[in-house]
Amino acid sequence: MISTNGGGDGKVAVCVTGASGFIASWLVKLLLQRGYTVNATAEMIDPAVKGTLNVLKSCAKYPSVKRMVLTSSVASVVYTGKPVDQDSVADETWLSDPEFCKEHKLWYPLGKTLAEMAAWDFAKENGIDMVTIHPGFVIGNKIYPKFHCWSVDVRDVAEAHIKAFDHENQVSASGRYCLVGSSVPFSQVLGILHKLYPTLPLADKCEEVNSLKLPEFEASREKAEDGLGIKFMPLEESLKDTIECLKEKGYLHF
Repeated sequence: MISTNGGGDGKVAVCVTGASGFIASWLVKLLLQRGYTVNATAEMIDPAVKGTLNVLKSCAKYPSVKRMVLTSSVASVVYTGKPVDQDSVADETWLSDPEFCKEHKLWYPLGKTLAEMAAWDFAKENGIDMVTIHPGFVIGNKIYPKFHCWSVDVRDVAEAHIKAFDHENQVSASGRYCLVGSSVPFSQVLGILHKLYPTLPLADKCEEVNSLKLPEFEASREKAEDGLGIKFMPLEESLKDTIECLKEKGYLHF
């Protein structure tokens, strides 16, 4: 979310909420590059706590609710600030330290930790039988059907946000904008990756599943291109930049 106002130095001041997120971090970068004054907020703490408490308050109103199961994360477990080594074993007695999270700007773990702490306090005060689940990085098969890969580069998304509020576009920018740079089968994405990185260990083929028997269809780019002037990045370029970024940060080795 972004909002704007005139800064005291004559520059346009922009407030970007949720600035620690993937899209917003790119938005902040582009804004700063273009001379905007940016006020960035990692607005995920209050919503995390309030959202959890709202559910618990609703449960407390109905005696028929026997147990509340809260899906949390290992993020609220492991950031204790205490020394650990390869022999350390985190268990359910561990609780991330909010002050440690604040000091190191670990906003996601902080939000999860404060939400869980508030939930336990409320549950105990109101006699709610509560269980919390703390999954790690979740992987595995997804049960919903695969469709065309409707994708867009994060830089195009950030650019669209700037175009939407920029004074040159205020007259024309209104309503809703679909941002879909490409719409291709997953098998085509796999083919592009094989072409770009022949040594990358990938499957030879990708099974296309459409269990709902829905027809394949496109997403319009017309309004975004004509109204905001977005020039979508080609899928091949976006995929290449993504893989190179993962290699640079040590997530991929080949």
